Amino acid sequence: MLTMVKIVTNFSSCSTCNCHTNEANYPIPLNGFIFFRPSSLRKCLLSSNLDVPRSTRAGVSSMLDENAKISKFCEVGDLRNAVELLRMSQKSELDLNTFASILQLCAESKRLQEGKIVHSIISSNGIPIEGLLGPKLVFMYVSCGDLREGRRIFDHTLSDNKVFLWNLMMSEYAKIGDYRESIYLFRKMQKLGIAGNSYTFSCILNCLRTLGRVGDCKSIHGYIYKLGFGSYNTVVNSLIATYFKSGGVDNAHKLFDELGDRDVVSWNSMISGCVMNGFSHTALDFFIQMLILRVGVDLATLVNVLVACANVGSLSFGRAVHGHGVKACFGREVRFNNTLLDMYSKCGNLNDAIQVFGKMGQTTVVSWTSLISAYVREGLYDDAIRLFYEMECKGVSPDVYSMTSVLHACAHSNSLDKGRDLHNYFRKNNVTLSLPVSNALMNMYAKCGSMEEAYLVFSQIPVKDIVSWNIMIGGYSKNTLPNEALKLFSEMQEESRPDGITMACVLPACGSLAALDIGRGIHGCILRNGYLSDLYVVNALIDMYVKCGSLVHAQFLFDMISEKDLISWTVMITGYGMHGFGNEAIATFQKMRTVGIKPDEITFTSILYACSHSGLLNEGWEIFNSISECNIEPKLDHYACMVDLLARTGNLSKAYNFIETMPIKPDATVWGALLCGCRIHHDVELAKTVAEHVFELEPDNTGYYVLLANIYAEAEKWEEVKKLRERISKRGLKKSPGCSWIEVQGKSTTFVSADSAHPQAKTILSLLYNLRIKMKSEGYSPKMRYALINADDTEKEVALCGHSEKLAVAFGILNLSPGRTIRVTKNLRVCGDCHEMVKFLSKTTRREIILRDSNRFHHFKDGFCSCRDFW
Repeated sequence: MLTMVKIVTNFSSCSTCNCHTNEANYPIPLNGFIFFRPSSLRKCLLSSNLDVPRSTRAGVSSMLDENAKISKFCEVGDLRNAVELLRMSQKSELDLNTFASILQLCAESKRLQEGKIVHSIISSNGIPIEGLLGPKLVFMYVSCGDLREGRRIFDHTLSDNKVFLWNLMMSEYAKIGDYRESIYLFRKMQKLGIAGNSYTFSCILNCLRTLGRVGDCKSIHGYIYKLGFGSYNTVVNSLIATYFKSGGVDNAHKLFDELGDRDVVSWNSMISGCVMNGFSHTALDFFIQMLILRVGVDLATLVNVLVACANVGSLSFGRAVHGHGVKACFGREVRFNNTLLDMYSKCGNLNDAIQVFGKMGQTTVVSWTSLISAYVREGLYDDAIRLFYEMECKGVSPDVYSMTSVLHACAHSNSLDKGRDLHNYFRKNNVTLSLPVSNALMNMYAKCGSMEEAYLVFSQIPVKDIVSWNIMIGGYSKNTLPNEALKLFSEMQEESRPDGITMACVLPACGSLAALDIGRGIHGCILRNGYLSDLYVVNALIDMYVKCGSLVHAQFLFDMISEKDLISWTVMITGYGMHGFGNEAIATFQKMRTVGIKPDEITFTSILYACSHSGLLNEGWEIFNSISECNIEPKLDHYACMVDLLARTGNLSKAYNFIETMPIKPDATVWGALLCGCRIHHDVELAKTVAEHVFELEPDNTGYYVLLANIYAEAEKWEEVKKLRERISKRGLKKSPGCSWIEVQGKSTTFVSADSAHPQAKTILSLLYNLRIKMKSEGYSPKMRYALINADDTEKEVALCGHSEKLAVAFGILNLSPGRTIRVTKNLRVCGDCHEMVKFLSKTTRREIILRDSNRFHHFKDGFCSCRDFW
């Protein structure tokens, strides 16, 4: 028979009994209990009574009383009295277990202040913290949130090989997102030869998973198997999840196949991993296998499967999972309902999503956000905005996702006023604008055309990310502010490294300015950073070269793409059309159809535009009639292209009748195309009739008034020109001045008509005057009607020499080395006199001159133009 007695860890008072020193016979466990045979116990007690003085026995009794009292306080959770008694007690009266008990209670109660008091008493009494107290102090500090002090003590007691302490420290660093420190501790643990357990590996794999370090994952994998944890489900499940997160899909599948005893977590890891890596169909297959093998599914299983259904758009499968979840009693789970709502909305079934939302007993901000996103997805932007305010009225505070979703609704619907109202709502309610919300605000302002307000938000972001820069650069490009886009791109490179999206955002700015040298520089940057594998970037490059007049480079890049998408084909068709190569555009369009790419509305607009600018009337009709064969209803842009084609080819009456019989109401663009045709073919009377239609639809568009004025001026109807100019003045409209620009050595120089401010103005005009004399000697007569002024021929000729495109071409001749191609861009349509003169200049100077006007490109070489005088 054995008797158990609680003893203290300080045995110095028991001098007569050898039980505390003879550890081979009587090992003393950590809990402080020791076992004696009855005879030994009696001997020990008798020796104590006989040999220990009465005063000493009283001290022992007092010591036991103090420890017992403190322990009792700890047992009932009375920390205040426990600490108070501890402070009153003497060092000799307390044992280590008493300190350990009170530290444990501080940790469990999260009472850091009391824990510090206990630590202070331990330190002031000179009690060493190695052994029992070290781990307890670390545990107390970490549990109470003072990780720094916990780490300091931990580093002081590194000789302690208790694995739970290492796990605790790694886990706490992981919780605050310092995964690298967790990994550092694991490596140190390995060096010290402390073997981890299943919790260690689960924790470290989570860190590697978060950081995406697949290489380290493989080395840990080997270490796990070396220590014999390869059959532990928790560890293998973590390994599977880590491989999936790090992109090691094949390794994850292999681990799962080799796992003999799979639990629900194993299956869930496979399903969620497949969904995460874009294999949602495979995830659904795993779920079916689970059901066949009768593996019990849990909430995580169904949530991941619903996400897979949403990704593949499988509404029927999603409904089946919905039914399964209700039968499994998950119908009241908020997470299940939120995912269910999201699945229905992404599968295009808004009604079912609304029904799920309506039946939810408890809704969260996630529920509201899912429904707001569903409305945005369906194009019901006003409903999305209304729902956001309804959510706020219900007392649900918006989060980052709800705020970004409602801002996207404003951006897509071009609702600048509603976007401003939301911004004011954020200010009024002191909503802290996180970086994603600030980016969404900028995006809304940019898409609604208010780049000033977008920049104001941008300037207030303390630390900008790549998305912030891309939104602003792309916004400037799309809002016809190319110089601002290029300037911001230059600033960005000083603070952040551009990515592929940045390149795709800034390239349109180069195209707008026809800044070929800058575009080539960006092309080089794309090559150096390996972004040429991104089809989005390559398409933007092709578009830039097309708009900069370098069709050869565009064609080279286009041919290089192994798998072209619809955008690639459309950009190339548009390029051929802009440069006047209509037959090449048609050949490309037909090849696209042959390889199985179905054209969309924009593609049809591009090919019809190409036919129009090359005078391919029959081909244009054939393509127009084929639009409906692709299940596309012809839009106004398509009708405008057909009117332009008819008008350019001289079929003005047919174009007018075509407009009259359109199944949809024509807009100003359609009538404007006919008005342009009237100018080409000098039909003043029809122009007058057509212009009234245009003015009725767009009374404040200065361009159409100027176009009609030019038609009158070319016909020398000066009284009509005067009346029209007075009409323009009364309406307070302003004409955009014509200008042309040229890029020389990476610097853009702009000229306006009759520009005398340029330093080389006299030299430029002298060159043009001499060339004009030479042209006349070769039988050329100036086209005076394009002077557009009521004056004598001499004044008209001076005015013609001052046209901005002539000045820019002359500047190029003077400043570019012989043989270099001259590239000029004009914001308006090139006039007939300039067109004739540039043809002559290309022949005389033996240069290729590429002129881009507001409609198309003109390639001048050896006295001929690629447009064949059809523009």
